[in-house]
Amino acid sequence: MSGLEQMVTDYLRVRRSLGFKLDHAEYVLTRFVDHIQSAGGPKTVTVAHALVFATAPAGASRRWQALRLSAIRCFAQWAQTLDPTIEVPPKRLLPARPTRTAPYIYSNAEIGALLDAAAQLRPAMRAATYRTLIALMAATGIRTGEAIGLNVASFDQQASTLTVTGKYGKTRKLPLHQSAVEALAQYLDQRAQLLPAAHCPALLISTRGTRLSSSVVHPTFRQLGVETGLRTRSGACRPRLHDLRHTFAVATMLDAYTRGGDPAAVLPLLATWLGHCEPSDTYWYLTGTAELLAAATDRLAGSHSDQQEQS
Repeated sequence: MSGLEQMVTDYLRVRRSLGFKLDHAEYVLTRFVDHIQSAGGPKTVTVAHALVFATAPAGASRRWQALRLSAIRCFAQWAQTLDPTIEVPPKRLLPARPTRTAPYIYSNAEIGALLDAAAQLRPAMRAATYRTLIALMAATGIRTGEAIGLNVASFDQQASTLTVTGKYGKTRKLPLHQSAVEALAQYLDQRAQLLPAAHCPALLISTRGTRLSSSVVHPTFRQLGVETGLRTRSGACRPRLHDLRHTFAVATMLDAYTRGGDPAAVLPLLATWLGHCEPSDTYWYLTGTAELLAAATDRLAGSHSDQQEQS
């Protein structure tokens, strides 16, 4: 097995440890390596090799060509951390309309900046509501619609739980960290002081004392993103409120790796927490970040070393 073939094998093993099937990627990468071995020039990943391979056969659709190049790009990004001579094809080399929006994974600093910006909104009730909304979604990974749909009765301060109604009317009860309990209790005290006449059953309310509307929430969040300097990473990756959910999922799995937990055991729990019917529905939320892939690689390398020592 050549060095490039071994890297493809290792890459697929790492990504599959995160739950991805990668049948299409394996098909493309295996044939891409064969193409490199049979072509003239350097026996490594280059932009020229990738472009020639991705655009063959000539009659293939632009979407098909873009998917082939995307599989190579994802591998090259990972492989370049091991071999700096590997070239990563530019994202817009073969542009094609994406079929699904890529998640924007927020850093802790970005979430902190969003919270600070929300605290500057006026009037004070609006600031308190949006700061609580962002913090709650970041801390629990619930959907935007689920957060808007929460009622005051959904929050049980004594039991430290939040009852969430998800898709198809299914409910789930989430245990809250004490810091989240205290923050929600503080918000309820604030709304009682700022809007004492509001009798709306909703947990998060507008300045008029009514339930939040998604038609207002999303533009407000985009405004906060602009104020904090969040930038679009690509045509398919823009900072959205919903991406706090993706960030929560990635952070949960990363924590499982870095703390030495069992990711295979964490994934079904995460799926249940997020309100997914099947763990497979959770895989999209684990779009590989460099940090998550590095943690998975380290864990697999450690497991491999342990097996060698035992044999």
